[in-house]
Amino acid sequence: MVRRILRVTSGLTVMLALLLAGPLWMLATESVEGRGHWSTADRASAGLAPPPDKGSGAVVQLYAARAWGWRGAFGVHTWIATREAGADAWRMHHVLSWRRPALESRSTPTPDRAWFGSEPMLLADYRGEAAARLIPGIEAAVAAYPAPATYRAWPGPNSNTFTAWVVREVEGLEATLPVTAVGKDYLFDGVLAAAPGGLGVTASLGGLLGLTLGRDEGLELNLLGLALGVDPLRPALKLPGIGRLGMASAIKGEGKVAGTADPETKGNR
Repeated sequence: MVRRILRVTSGLTVMLALLLAGPLWMLATESVEGRGHWSTADRASAGLAPPPDKGSGAVVQLYAARAWGWRGAFGVHTWIATREAGADAWRMHHVLSWRRPALESRSTPTPDRAWFGSEPMLLADYRGEAAARLIPGIEAAVAAYPAPATYRAWPGPNSNTFTAWVVREVEGLEATLPVTAVGKDYLFDGVLAAAPGGLGVTASLGGLLGLTLGRDEGLELNLLGLALGVDPLRPALKLPGIGRLGMASAIKGEGKVAGTADPETKGNR
């Protein structure tokens, strides 16, 4: 009996060490933004959001960027930006840890600003008629989000839970969320849901234990809120904290944007 307990304890210790190795590496190598004060961190536009003078059609974009400070060693912050056809400003939808209610939808001219020192990457880029069809559904889903006043960094609900929930709610909206989007597997109802990337499924127990199998996600295993996996379609290894090693994931939608940086491998947020 004692030996069995020791084996289980040893196994759990090894598993926890493996899960934390990536985040600890990110901290040890200072690969996350956290120097100085957050109020002075870079918030410049990354040039990913098309200005109104480059086209007046509707646009929907989803972004991810490493979090500020120690949280950035574990994962990314995600948000959704929409712009109606002919509009000058965007609507930016996301969930924030320091705000009550946590859900924020506001007007902004620069939805692609650096997230407190971390350059964002595009997860999805829909334009024209496709974007115009998605915007009403996105607005309805944002209004119906079941936890607008709640933010828990781990295991959720948090900013990534919100983005994944909206993507699942809106027909035609797809985005392959990074493996470092901690909280994306937190499900409000039941244990099964569609994979955000489109064709696939996520099974999750409270965001602490789960499995995602999808066309664009590949295979992801969620242990204690941290995920690891492999993508055979666009060959890559996915590691907790470190993120994606290999071929970059595809940007969903039809927008044509070049030179997007990957916040997982760059190690900034």
